[in-house]
Amino acid sequence: MTEAEAKPPVRPRFALQVSAWHRLALLFAILGPGAITGVADDDSTGIAGYSIAGAQYGYDLLWALVIAMVALLVCQEMVARMGAVTGKGLADLIRERFGVKITLVAMIALLVANAATTVAEFAGIAAASELFGISRYLTIPIAAIVVFSMVVWGTYRKVELVLLTVSLVFVSYVITGFKASPDWAQVARGAAIPSVHLNIGYLTVLIGLIGTTITPWGQFYLQSAVVDKGLGERDLKHARTDAYIGSFITTFIAFFIIITTAATLYVNKLPADTVTDVAQSLRPLAGDFAEKLFAIGLLNASLMASAVLPLSTAYAVCEAFGWERSVSRPVREAPTFFALFGGLIALGALAVLVPGVPLLILLFLPNVVGAILLPIILVLTLLLVNEKRLMGEHVNGRARNVVGWATTIGLMVLTALFVITAVLQSTGVISV
Repeated sequence: MTEAEAKPPVRPRFALQVSAWHRLALLFAILGPGAITGVADDDSTGIAGYSIAGAQYGYDLLWALVIAMVALLVCQEMVARMGAVTGKGLADLIRERFGVKITLVAMIALLVANAATTVAEFAGIAAASELFGISRYLTIPIAAIVVFSMVVWGTYRKVELVLLTVSLVFVSYVITGFKASPDWAQVARGAAIPSVHLNIGYLTVLIGLIGTTITPWGQFYLQSAVVDKGLGERDLKHARTDAYIGSFITTFIAFFIIITTAATLYVNKLPADTVTDVAQSLRPLAGDFAEKLFAIGLLNASLMASAVLPLSTAYAVCEAFGWERSVSRPVREAPTFFALFGGLIALGALAVLVPGVPLLILLFLPNVVGAILLPIILVLTLLLVNEKRLMGEHVNGRARNVVGWATTIGLMVLTALFVITAVLQSTGVISV
């Protein structure tokens, strides 16, 4: 054998580069629904929930975020897979499989959770504008018109591009997390070792943290967005990757929000009773401009979610009753879809304009509401994704079922514990 024959063939370096760039371009072509859902999940309610968790309990709730991350990865992948395999949204499948009565229960749960959260998004816009010294009575109407116009007169791709682009501001939380010099040993301990306190304050923040990480609207929106984008079974690998990326984005940003507020507000025993108080957590990065940087992040998150939340509701309700729905269609072809979308925006905007309404409470409470209602949606999702007739070879495996059902049952137990503790504490049986 000659020396030339002994050497393995060398593939052209240019060919490797082209192949890598081609795969990267293909991923970004598919990327969208999962990434948008993930970024929008770190909305104003998310910022409030994670900030309060870090400010009030330091690193003690990081373990819950780790568990929520695993559950989110499984839940988001399930609905992305169902959307790609069936070509139908979650509400559509619920109606076909379980009938009108069960569908009505699911839609009521979704409407309650989404209406509360939409109000919270506009509360975030109001809080951000007031940090800039601008009255909410000016910014809220403008924001409502901008969000509605962006969706009604845009296309899915244009809306998607805008939402993904403005999300870059979340990097500020990661930078601040390092600049705040947290105790990384305590961070690791908080992430690895569960710490539970049986008082209503802790349980409220715990259930709120889970409720802002895994949301009812996220399940409906992601599956509908996969269908609306035209992803099919052939795109399953990329749709799942997109869902995983979105879930990672959600929890990665959340991790650093908790670390940042724990290392600044909790360690220094600073209050976190108002939006202005929470804004001070960014002081290690922005100094005197902390409030302004926080306001930019809060405004971005609120604007993004104030579009996504009403959209997810409009998608789901129209699917449930067989009405036309798509952001890519003109208003005259999907009037109910756009009426629902506009109605929720109007509700959110008007509720925040009520004089004296407490903004931080509005930002946090939807997390608790969502967590309490989420098991209804998860049970239906798990039953659907395990149906062989519907999913064929793409039904859930054992590991996904274990995580999915454990999440559902865990939320039910946590809700029961929350209610029991609230009753016992209010009657004086246990102390605060």
